[in-house]
Formats: sequence, structure tokens, C-alpha cells
Amino acid sequence: MLKDAILDKLNEQIKHEAYSAYIYYAMVGYFETQNLKGFANWMLIQAQEEITHMHRIFSYVNDRGAAVELEGMDKPQGTWDSPVDAIKAALEHERFISEKINECVSLAVAENDHPTNTMLQWFVAEQVEEEATADELLQKLIMIGDNASGLFLLDSELSKRRFGSESE
Repeated sequence: MLKDAILDKLNEQIKHEAYSAYIYYAMVGYFETQNLKGFANWMLIQAQEEITHMHRIFSYVNDRGAAVELEGMDKPQGTWDSPVDAIKAALEHERFISEKINECVSLAVAENDHPTNTMLQWFVAEQVEEEATADELLQKLIMIGDNASGLFLLDSELSKRRFGSESE
């Protein structure tokens, strides 16, 4: 059975993972309006991965004999000034999620909850990858600058990403 403090923190993390998907769906819409279908595809895969992350914690809570309590979410931002700004926002959000995962781990350690700590280690590793991937995309966009051909090529590259082809 999960201690109340752990359960509360995991329920909060479920909300953060769901909100991540919500943000990425908003970015899908933004990139669609910019006719950047590859970027939209990339964000759709991000949203799908966030749903699997949410489900992973949801299932863990249930497996430990506790009940998930879903929390409300705010409306996400829906427009950005540029693709660079959108990807910067995605990277900043991934850094925020990393902080939240670290808080969960710290609490699990403090509460001597080894099963929860073990489960969360997957998320620690995943967040390293999530931040690196978003940062790599941002750096490519910065290198491209105002070069429309470069943006077109990157958009084409991002259209090839498929759900499940990278870690979930």
C-alpha cells in the first residue's frame, strides 16, 4: 500500500504527464496552422508518449492497491511566435517535468518506498532522453535560422517519426 504522501505525489505526477500531452497536442495544432506537418507529427508522437507515461504511473498506483484521483488542468498555450519559440517551450516543459520526477524520487527515498523509487528510475532515464531530444531539435532550428530550405528539410525529417520507434 502506498503512503498518503507518495499517493498524492504520484497523482500530481499523473496530472503533469497528462498536461504534457495536452501541451503537445496544442503544439500539434500550432504546427498544423504553420503548414509544418513534420513538426506536427513529431509533437503528436510526443503527446502519445506522454499518455503512455501517464498510464504507466496510473497502473503502478492501481497495482499498489491505491486509487488514482485525477486533478483538473489549465488550458495550455496555443500559439507561439515561431517554431523556435514552440520548441523552446517544449524543452522548458521537459525540464519542468524532470524537476517533478526528481521530487517524486526524493519523496520515495525519504519515505523508504523502494518499489516506487525503482518504478521512478525509468522516468529519470526517460527525462534525460526527452530533454536531449528537445534540445537537439532546438539547436537544429537555431542553426537553420531563417533558411526556408533548411526548415523544409527538417520538417521532412520529423515527418518520418513513428510512435513506438523511440522509447516510450
